[in-house]
Amino acid sequence: MINQTIDPFFRRLFIVAAMVVALFLLYLMMPVIIPFVFAFVLAYLFNPLVKRLSKYIKRWVAIIIVYATITLGMMLLLWWLVPTLWHQLQAAWDYLPKVLNWYNQIVREWFANNSRIRLPELEAKGFSETLVDYMQTNYKFADASTMMSQIIASSMNFINNAGLIVLVPILTFYFLFNWDQRLQTWKMAIPAPYCKKVLQVAHECDRALMAFIKGQLLVMVLLGAIYAVQLQLIGLELGLIIGMVAGIASFVPYLGFGIGFIAAIVACLFQFGLDWTYLALIVGAFLVGQAAEGYILQPLLLGDKIGLSPLWVIFAVLAGASLLGFVGMLIALPVSAVLNVLFRHLYDYYRSTDLYKGHKQLTLFKDQ
Repeated sequence: MINQTIDPFFRRLFIVAAMVVALFLLYLMMPVIIPFVFAFVLAYLFNPLVKRLSKYIKRWVAIIIVYATITLGMMLLLWWLVPTLWHQLQAAWDYLPKVLNWYNQIVREWFANNSRIRLPELEAKGFSETLVDYMQTNYKFADASTMMSQIIASSMNFINNAGLIVLVPILTFYFLFNWDQRLQTWKMAIPAPYCKKVLQVAHECDRALMAFIKGQLLVMVLLGAIYAVQLQLIGLELGLIIGMVAGIASFVPYLGFGIGFIAAIVACLFQFGLDWTYLALIVGAFLVGQAAEGYILQPLLLGDKIGLSPLWVIFAVLAGASLLGFVGMLIALPVSAVLNVLFRHLYDYYRSTDLYKGHKQLTLFKDQ
C-alpha cells in the first residue's frame, strides 16, 4: 500500500487560504460581532459588583439589581440634566444672531480691509434656504420622492441599530450569568506547563485595567464638575454644557482641555464681548482644572496604574488615532496599560535568558 503525504507547500497554502477566508467572514459579520464585543466589555466592567452581591443572593438576582440600579441612576440624572441642558441649548440658539453679527461686522470687514477675499454676508432667515441648497447639492435630492426614499432608508438603518442597542443588555446578562464558568473553561484550555504564568499575567492585566478604568471615570466626573461649577460661577450661560463636555473628553489626554478651553473662550466673546476680565477668569478656571487634574485627581485616583511616561501617553493616543480614528483614541490608554504589563514580563524573561547573560550568542554574532 502506497503512503500518500500532502506536500508541505499545499498544506501551508491551505492554512493561509483558510485564515484569509476566516478574516473575510469576520469582516462581513462585523455589524453582528460589535454588539457582542460591547456586551463583553460591559460584563467585564459590571462583573466585580455582581460578584460581590452574588455572595449574599442568587447571581441572576444580583444582575437584575445592578441593572435596576444603573437604570434608576440614569433616569434620575436625565430628570435633573435634561431641563438644564434644554435651557442651555436654547441659550446657545439665541447666540446665533450674535454669531452672524460678529461674522458680518468683524470677520468680513477684516478680510475686506486686509485681503482680496470677499466673504458672503450671512442672514438668519437665509439659513433654511442654504440648508436646502446644501442637501440638494451634496445628496442629489432630485425630487420629493427621492428624498423620502433616502429618509426611509436612513430610518431602517436607525431601526436596525436600535435593535442592536437593545440586544446589548440581553447579551451582557448572559455574559454575566455564566462568567465564572466561561473563565474556568478558558483556564482549562491553557497548556499545563504555562498555566501558572499565564494566569499571573492575566491577573496583573486585569488589576491594571480595572484600576485605570475606575480611576479614569472618577477623574472625568470630578473634572467635569470642577469646570462646570467654575464656569457657572463666572456667569457663562453655556458653562454647564462646556464643563461636562470637557470632563467627558478628558478620557483622551489633552482633548478635554482643548475642546473646553476653545469653546469657553468663544462663548465668552459672544456673551461678554472682548472683556479681558471674563477672559482672564476663564483662563484661570481651566488652569485650576488642569492643576487639579495633574496634581490631585490623577495622582490620587490613577497614580501609576498605567506606568507610562507622558511621552508614551501622547504617542499611544496619536498611534490609536492614526490606526482606528476616534475609537483608537478612546482605547489607546487601556490597551497601553495591558501592553505595558505584557512588555514588563517579556523584558523580565529576556533578562533571564542565556542570550542576555552572555552564555549564548546568535550565530550572526559568533566569531568566525
